[in-house]
Amino acid sequence: MDHKSYIAARIRLEGVETQEIAALIAVPPDTSLGDYALPCFRFAKLLRRSPVMIAEEIAAAYPADDVIVSAAAVNGYCNFRVNKRGLAEETLSRIEKEGDLYGSSAIGAGKTVCIDYSSVNIAKPFHIGHLSTTVLGGSLYKIFKFLGYDVVGINHLGDYGTQFGKLISAYKHWGDRAEVEKGGIHAVNALYVRFNSEATPEMEAEAREYFRLIESGDEEANALFEWFKSLTMAYVQKIYDRLHVSFDSYAGERFYIDKMQPVIDELKEKGLLVESQGAQVVDLEAYGMPPFIVLRSDGASLYGTRDLAAAFYRKRTYDFDKCLYVVAYQQNLHFKQLFKVIELMGMPWAKDLVHVAYGMVSLEEGAMSTRKGTVVWLEDVMTRCVEKAAKVLEEKNPDLENKAQVAETVGVGAVIFGALYNSKIKDIVFSYEKALNFDGETSVYVQYTCARAASVLEKAKEAQIAYMGAEIGDLTPAEAELVRALSEFPETVKTAASSYEPSVVARYAVSTAQKFNKFYIDCKIMQAPEAVRAARLRLTRAALTALTNALTLLGIGVPEKM
Repeated sequence: MDHKSYIAARIRLEGVETQEIAALIAVPPDTSLGDYALPCFRFAKLLRRSPVMIAEEIAAAYPADDVIVSAAAVNGYCNFRVNKRGLAEETLSRIEKEGDLYGSSAIGAGKTVCIDYSSVNIAKPFHIGHLSTTVLGGSLYKIFKFLGYDVVGINHLGDYGTQFGKLISAYKHWGDRAEVEKGGIHAVNALYVRFNSEATPEMEAEAREYFRLIESGDEEANALFEWFKSLTMAYVQKIYDRLHVSFDSYAGERFYIDKMQPVIDELKEKGLLVESQGAQVVDLEAYGMPPFIVLRSDGASLYGTRDLAAAFYRKRTYDFDKCLYVVAYQQNLHFKQLFKVIELMGMPWAKDLVHVAYGMVSLEEGAMSTRKGTVVWLEDVMTRCVEKAAKVLEEKNPDLENKAQVAETVGVGAVIFGALYNSKIKDIVFSYEKALNFDGETSVYVQYTCARAASVLEKAKEAQIAYMGAEIGDLTPAEAELVRALSEFPETVKTAASSYEPSVVARYAVSTAQKFNKFYIDCKIMQAPEAVRAARLRLTRAALTALTNALTLLGIGVPEKM
């Protein structure tokens, strides 16, 4: 149950919407005052009464029942107490019934969300900078799917541009097919790096000609391009598999080349396309933005032109309710321009386009450049994290079965969590030591908590102890805190979706794991009297379910033992 909405629906304040009241209700820092608190300061001006008086009026009029057992005013706040035993029974019963669907809902039924993320560049390996878009988009995909939406995951491939002419030129001069096949995408990238450091003016001209040949459908040039693409896709699929990320469409820039002209024609028909220094642009000066270039002075399109065509294609094909672009904040201006152009074209769905901006992920090694070859590859970061996880697991549990598999789950999970734990807009400097801390705000801590809960349940199973449906008695403070955390998971998922913030789920997982560990330490489980033991085992199982579901939405696995 969403207690905030439940409480808000039973409060009457003239001129104040129920949704506004619900949005203000929060869990107080000192829960001895109440389980939920409504600050009344914002209502003072509207109602022309002091916050203290408003809180007292709400408390006096509030209809207490089996769900909210009391309301009390304290210094301008109205505090509410929940029926803890009733909440526990309701929450645990729901978790037991729904299992790995706990937290899901049907609020997205009949609605479609397109998510554009990862956008791998053909012939370039993934570096650490690709981590955020890939795992952010992957997690949002899972979250929206969990809420009943039809989700279309789109990998907008970077498969168009003069760099492919450079690659063909480099391959023609220095490449060997057997060596490139053996070295895969890294061998291809090495050719690209070499071209940018050694190419002569003649080779630059040759590269432009090769790109022209690709565009004109030349058989040999396109065969080489498709070969580079196949090497790339084989490589990135392994990365995606490790990160538990998938896509429904790999329509990249090339896909939209023959779909640009109708959009360009419409811009002309609506008088939006004007000439500027030989280029065809949409003038956005009135909106405080530079012009949006549609065609360069030589008639060539830009990636913005292809983004326009892609937006129209996606609306026509998927009839989305939202189309998300998970792209770094450096592209803020580009997406403001893109969305404004679509709005000026009279498209009501322009309001449904969302740029999900994020900060950069880096290591202490410093700045990267694909052209110079100074890049930290994502696969190397994951492998190093897995190796470090294996060493830590060896120290903590040398007899652990499937150690390599657990190390993979823990190590890769740490990389994902490192990118998702903080608000998406923050820049992140990834630290191996912090990411693999068993006691910090990490996925490892949450995974270890899950393993601890699973161990308790395994002992109960071995002892043939029945606990499903056990009656809930009076709750200790630690039990009550854990129950409330578990009850809040469904709303947490909805908040993560509405704010496009998987960090909400990541922080929930850490906070709930902390509450479980306090319960584990404060409350005897297996040694408790029979009735209490059964109730606590029931609570343990519910906690394991909620934590597992939270990590799954982030794309992180949960080992049974650690």
